[in-house]
Amino acid sequence: MFNVTRKSIQWGQETLTLETGKIARQADGSVIATLGETSVMANVTFAKEAKPGQDFFPLTVHYQEKTYAAGKIPGGFFKREGRPSEKETLTSRLIDRPIRPLFVDGFKNEVLVICTVLSHDLVNDPDIVAMIAASAALTISGVPFMGPIGAARVGFANGEYVLNPEVSDMDQLRMNPEQRLDLVVAGTKDAVMMVESEAYELSEAEMLGAVKFGHEQMQPVIDLIIDFAEDCAKEPFDFTPPDYADLYGRVKAAGETQMRAAFAILDKQARTNAISAAVAAIKASLSEEDLADANLGSAIKKLESSILRGDVVTNGKRIDGRDTKTVRPIVSEVGLLPRTHGSALFTRGETQGLVITTLGTGEDEQIIDALHGNFRSNFLLHYNFPPYSVGEVGRFGPPGRREIGHGKLAWRALQAVLPAPTDFPYTIRLVSEITESNGSSSMATVCGSSLSMMDAGVPLKAPVAGVAMGLILEDDGKWAVLTDILGDEDHLGDMDFKVAGTSNGITSLQMDIKVAGITPAIMEQALAQAKDGRMHILGEMAKALTEGRSEFSAHAPRIETMTIPTDKIREVIGSGGKVIREIVE
Repeated sequence: MFNVTRKSIQWGQETLTLETGKIARQADGSVIATLGETSVMANVTFAKEAKPGQDFFPLTVHYQEKTYAAGKIPGGFFKREGRPSEKETLTSRLIDRPIRPLFVDGFKNEVLVICTVLSHDLVNDPDIVAMIAASAALTISGVPFMGPIGAARVGFANGEYVLNPEVSDMDQLRMNPEQRLDLVVAGTKDAVMMVESEAYELSEAEMLGAVKFGHEQMQPVIDLIIDFAEDCAKEPFDFTPPDYADLYGRVKAAGETQMRAAFAILDKQARTNAISAAVAAIKASLSEEDLADANLGSAIKKLESSILRGDVVTNGKRIDGRDTKTVRPIVSEVGLLPRTHGSALFTRGETQGLVITTLGTGEDEQIIDALHGNFRSNFLLHYNFPPYSVGEVGRFGPPGRREIGHGKLAWRALQAVLPAPTDFPYTIRLVSEITESNGSSSMATVCGSSLSMMDAGVPLKAPVAGVAMGLILEDDGKWAVLTDILGDEDHLGDMDFKVAGTSNGITSLQMDIKVAGITPAIMEQALAQAKDGRMHILGEMAKALTEGRSEFSAHAPRIETMTIPTDKIREVIGSGGKVIREIVE
């Protein structure tokens, strides 16, 4: 009845197994990946034709943790899994980011990837297992996917890189002085596609070494998926990438001059309006047949990309007039809001974040219900990106995946400099309101958060700044790394490479690659250029504050600690705890 395929390898300290053919046989691709006793089932389905008029790639990834996987029953009144947790949302993004660029250009059929945690041994984190399972399921499904990818987690303890550290080593990294890194890397056989990390002031060389180590260690996983697919992969879906060269030629002839003039405008809003006018003019000059062509959007985007990228590699000139290494003008202000405990306004060019700090007590800590146990967090960071920040009318409501992801990136960047709870027994909540955005709002959040906490009197070990790097990589192999990228450079470029840290080292690195061919030399150049940018930004921030204020806001809570003599403890407690209950109440 079942046609089961199973392959295994020894990977690090555990056995990694891939299996298909028994469960979810109606999915286009279904794989259960098991590492140790952690098992994740990935199921892939895809539409066999694109929806008419669709000009984007509709990929959706869902990662879900079932509490039965760890032998638990959900809390709450309904006793059932509900809305995705932060961990589930972040892991969904972690899976999505490296696989999205690997679908064949022009493929616009809807694709759905669902990863379900079936078993968790409380040792091996299911996020890495889910990434491997999703890669294997896509590879055998027949969908036009240019993978597979592998994934690995890298730690750094006692000067040595560690493959797939245990969950307990990574959890509450701030409380584990020996472990200085939590880095997830994903990539193909030849290239790194994605990096997500939290670090404790590592050098550029140490971070680059961790990325290289992770990429080397995932190679057996990629080989396993290829071997697995050779035995059970379905026939490739019949898809031919669209050839719209003729359409692109007509689009270019109709609007290149006006589009080039639009991109020469320095102000973002004026430039956006001019680009929209150029697109409208292009469409007005095309035939009905061209307007009905499903590839029209791709042709227009290709024209925009060629104009934005054109002068960068050859002469180092960007659309806003900067060279490749210059950071936009920065203004830092603190103490703007009188009733808050701390506030800062960080403005870099046309990107601006208003960050507010609120201090609380232990009762305000967030309780995190994870598969591997319940934990309390005394550091919260919430990032909000309203539509007005980009001058648009749009959805306004609970935070989406992007907002949760950007907030977590900033949270990771600031972890390394927070005081120990024993030295500063307060709960810290940061809220970043992005009031303007033209690229790199998450890094503005990092800078603004650092200033806001210092304004509130939080004794940070050092200020933290962040910068977003970009890349233009041409077909002939020539390339240019860009410091402090604009929104258009992020959208039309080849890499989003965010680096945050102090003057002593890196505290967070996030990288997303849209093309193959990113070499170690490019990454090394990006890290070196990011360090220069970070040091410049720290210098600009220092004009506002360099360390935490010595006095709290008059409106912030105070926690005072006193030592009770041993012979007086029974009097403080009282008979049956009467006195201490009265103190608490």
